[in-house]
Amino acid sequence: MTDTDTLEVFRSSEALLEGHFRLTSGLHSANYFQCAKVLQYPAHAELLCRHIADHFRAFDVSAVIAPALGGIVVGQEVARLLGVRSMFTERKEQIMQLRRGFEVRRGERILVCEDVITTGGSVREVIEIVNNFGGVVAGVGVIVDRSGGTAQFENLFAAMTMQVVTYKPDECPLCADGIPVVRPGSRTGT
Repeated sequence: MTDTDTLEVFRSSEALLEGHFRLTSGLHSANYFQCAKVLQYPAHAELLCRHIADHFRAFDVSAVIAPALGGIVVGQEVARLLGVRSMFTERKEQIMQLRRGFEVRRGERILVCEDVITTGGSVREVIEIVNNFGGVVAGVGVIVDRSGGTAQFENLFAAMTMQVVTYKPDECPLCADGIPVVRPGSRTGT
């Protein structure tokens, strides 16, 4: 599956949005990948996540972990395809935590999954949790790496990598043009 194939799945699902968006990272962009619109179709979820699972099949992964909210479906589907358990982290009082009785065992090889990364901040928080529990991060699997490869992680695999232009809020030409900003992400969006 090529980047073009993956992009077509997003377009056919009306999941590649255009406008003025505030990303989870705080950066602004004229494009937004609304993975939930793609993942609402189980066939699309399986297609995209199989690409990730196939890449990590030989990495002796014993569990998959993903940040809530966007990564949960990706993590669950990749875990299903690998035949391992799935868990997720979530924020409590703005701090990413492992809750709900989930456990990372010492020495356990964990695959971190996410839907979209721009700066990779949430993934870094999940990696820190895995490391703090004594787990071993086997790699990072994402559907879309919109950083163009600049959000670097050891053993990162993306179903699609593309460079999407982002702006700091105080340098955003869309803000300067008075275009209202939308926050579509799970933290503060719709």
